[in-house]
Amino acid sequence: MAIARFLIRRILTGLVVLWLVATAAFFLFFARPVDTVAHELAGRAATPQVITEVIRNLGLNQPILVQYWHFLINLVHGNLGYSYFTQQPVDSVLKEDLPPTVSLVIGGVVLWLIAGLSVGIISATRARSLFDRFSSVGVLVGISLPTFVIGELLLLIVFLPLNQHGFHWIQDGYAAPTQSIGAWVGHMLLPWITLAAVQAAIYTRLTRGQLLDVLGEDYIRMARAKGLSERRVVFRHGVRAALTPVVSQLGVDVGQLLGGVIVVETVFGLNGLGQISVEAINTDNLPVIVGFVILAAAFVVIANIIVDLLYAVLDPRVRIS
Repeated sequence: MAIARFLIRRILTGLVVLWLVATAAFFLFFARPVDTVAHELAGRAATPQVITEVIRNLGLNQPILVQYWHFLINLVHGNLGYSYFTQQPVDSVLKEDLPPTVSLVIGGVVLWLIAGLSVGIISATRARSLFDRFSSVGVLVGISLPTFVIGELLLLIVFLPLNQHGFHWIQDGYAAPTQSIGAWVGHMLLPWITLAAVQAAIYTRLTRGQLLDVLGEDYIRMARAKGLSERRVVFRHGVRAALTPVVSQLGVDVGQLLGGVIVVETVFGLNGLGQISVEAINTDNLPVIVGFVILAAAFVVIANIIVDLLYAVLDPRVRIS
């Protein structure tokens, strides 16, 4: 029952957050002079008759509060409006471009967690060792290199040589996992590595620092004094406590990644949400922009609910209430 109450409260809070984000986005983008929006949509050479028709068709001649009310009603029914230029429903546009972005984020997160946590734990348990020193250098390199540089290097030293030698498993573009798991992995492997490289370096440093602090606590020394094995002390007591801030950082990163993978999508031609959002901003396609903002906010809300649940699993002192 406690978990159910917790989820209900978090979902209700998330709905309030989504309403606030949607409201801010609506008034930010739509509370502008009607003629300005109509000119942008109709083009510079549009006649007054064409501009009047655009205003009428889009309902821009209605009071802003009436537009806002219609916007909320449509939003509740899952209707995000239509693209100004293609007349395609915004929800259809987002659904088409969501799979590449979700595939990129999920694979990248799994990869950087495996690499970052593993290297961070080993570095903390072998502080000032040769491995620790090499990993510190690797962390600095990973943080220093821009994402697009890593992607271009992988294309240059991995993708091109393999394809020149007839090994075509690794490809650019996007292939859905429903078609073939092998093709999906082959298309996404280099983007995953590119996205994970910088984040893995950050999580390595974060994990190492947190675990070193925890291993210096009194209860860790007490556990060792009781004769517990070092493996149990590190993983049962140390790592579990050190992961709490790591999980907190993960919730923030996953929520922000939805709109932050544009570089990786561009380098590897994935055609995901990042690219469609940039195109919408360049063309001032307001319904698509607002739809993307709401979807990004939903990802942040969901990520934070999952983080709150993981807190209670990792730290027994945290209670869901």
